[in-house]
Amino acid sequence: MDKIRIVIIDDEAPARDIIRHYLSEVEGAEIIAECSDGFSGLKTISSLRPDLVFLDIQMPRLTGIELVEVLTEKPEIIFSTAYDQFALRAFELNAVDYLLKPFPKRRFLEAVKKATDKIRAGQGNKISASQLLEKKPESAPPVNRVVVRKGNAISLIPVEQIRYVEAQDDYVMIYHTEGKALKQQTMKYYEDNLPRTDFLRIHRSYIVKVTEIRRIEPYGKDNHVAVLHSDDKLPVSRAGYKLLKDELNF
Repeated sequence: MDKIRIVIIDDEAPARDIIRHYLSEVEGAEIIAECSDGFSGLKTISSLRPDLVFLDIQMPRLTGIELVEVLTEKPEIIFSTAYDQFALRAFELNAVDYLLKPFPKRRFLEAVKKATDKIRAGQGNKISASQLLEKKPESAPPVNRVVVRKGNAISLIPVEQIRYVEAQDDYVMIYHTEGKALKQQTMKYYEDNLPRTDFLRIHRSYIVKVTEIRRIEPYGKDNHVAVLHSDDKLPVSRAGYKLLKDELNF
């Protein structure tokens, strides 16, 4: 029987100890690494390519949800957390299970069996994190930062630093106060997740922070452009122009 290669990512040592203890009773389970934060966890997943990851959600610097967002590998994931409000989001990210701390051994072993059965049946995660993240629970608050990966480097862009977002095929280019960053997500995701009080989709290819707009100019017949404080000019569709009129009261 092939071993199930496992990584444990949790910032609390007692939580890692419990998972390690429970896994000692699981035949074929092999713990190949333990990490105490999301950044080292991401690096470990990328280098070791485990079959299964036990992942805490509320961790300093990089949360479990943000880690999944920038994963290029697709291990099975069992979230383990003390907070129940993330359960819906976890399952929408295709997690195998969601363990609410403190969890009994029986509940833990059920989750592991579910994951190992899926792995051994060859039914592992085939959907990219970017596709999974298109799903947004209605009760979720707007994002407050965007996690961007370039090679092995991870950047955290606070939403207040975003100036505008531009569609580029299956990616978006995020223009912010420190430069720009490419991310594999769709405009729909940012339209739904950026704070609606601050950002508007003014064109099928552009979402802009309203306070970045210096003026709106006519451009040809029935067309307009938004001129930003940076002097960038963004096209404005008819629908986008109506949204701007309603937002800016002109």
